Amino acid sequence: MARRIIGSTPKLDGFRMPAEFEPQSEIFMIWPEYTGNWRLGAKPAQAAYTNVATAISEFEKVTMLVSARQFEHCRAMLPNHIRVVETTSDDAWCRDTGPTFLVNDNGERRAVDWKFNAWGGLVDGLLPSWDHDDLIARKICEITDTDSYRTDNFVLEGGSIHTDGEGTVLTTKMCLLSQGRNPHMSQEQIENMLCEYLGCEKTLWLTDGIDPDETNGHVDDVACFIRPAEICCIDTDDVNHPFYEAAKKAQQELALMTDAKGRKLKIHKLCCTKKTVLMENAETIDNRFSAKPRTTGELCIASYCNFLICNGAIIVPQYDDENDALALSQISDMFPDRTVVGVPTREIVYGGGNIHCITQQVPKI
Repeated sequence: MARRIIGSTPKLDGFRMPAEFEPQSEIFMIWPEYTGNWRLGAKPAQAAYTNVATAISEFEKVTMLVSARQFEHCRAMLPNHIRVVETTSDDAWCRDTGPTFLVNDNGERRAVDWKFNAWGGLVDGLLPSWDHDDLIARKICEITDTDSYRTDNFVLEGGSIHTDGEGTVLTTKMCLLSQGRNPHMSQEQIENMLCEYLGCEKTLWLTDGIDPDETNGHVDDVACFIRPAEICCIDTDDVNHPFYEAAKKAQQELALMTDAKGRKLKIHKLCCTKKTVLMENAETIDNRFSAKPRTTGELCIASYCNFLICNGAIIVPQYDDENDALALSQISDMFPDRTVVGVPTREIVYGGGNIHCITQQVPKI
């Protein structure tokens, strides 16, 4: 039976968050159906999620969480070897609502159940309510029989952090210092929380993300660890590209950083889309409360960096863009020992995220 651990922290108990490139046992996802976020009744998004889940399932186990009313449809859409589990949720971003899994040197696994407030709560959150999403992490811990630590007084989403598995966590000030997360805490206090609950020694702070309005700048659209002391970072030489300044600034900041072991970081550049991806048919989204209602023609945060590292493969967003093939080639160079698989994800971007945002890995023990 999964239990809550009270009066301690993962670091005190010898647990750490492993890097995404370490071995995994399965991937969790949540079926999209919230028509206040997804266009055209969420049907195009469901097809995109199906394609992502199917691609991942060629390399490791996938579990899809789905509401009771969508269970039969979801089960029919997905291949039989993908597990489908009935679970209530508010939306479909498992990276941010699922638990952050931890491991120790004795082959044990635990998790952190971060407080979730829909990317900003009453300040600039994106959902009218988020109670069901705030329970997703605990439900996944029950499904996987994983003991967990709950941070009732600390808000965090999984897309706002990356770790190297060797003591270093990467994040952005734009997100973690936003007024909708933990305004009662200083940067130093937030850093201490990250180190205690991720089992880390050092936090690397990028200043900005590329998504200030929805996630307040999650790091997984900008940069990630691909190996210890090696980082993938978005790049464009087009001064008119909306991500140009944030990309160059991130590269400059990373070039001056060292990890928890004192190593300078090797930066691998990853292209941005040639053309910006813009929202289409926003009028088909149901009119419901949102701090950021979607409009046709608005900028979508289409980043190739929002890929998933899984066992033996990298699952990469594709946008029907001139640079799709270049992105796959660059990522293949970064991961010569893994198969690189591109999946069309425009429909997921229209909802505010991408492949990394909709998945959450469970490390192998």
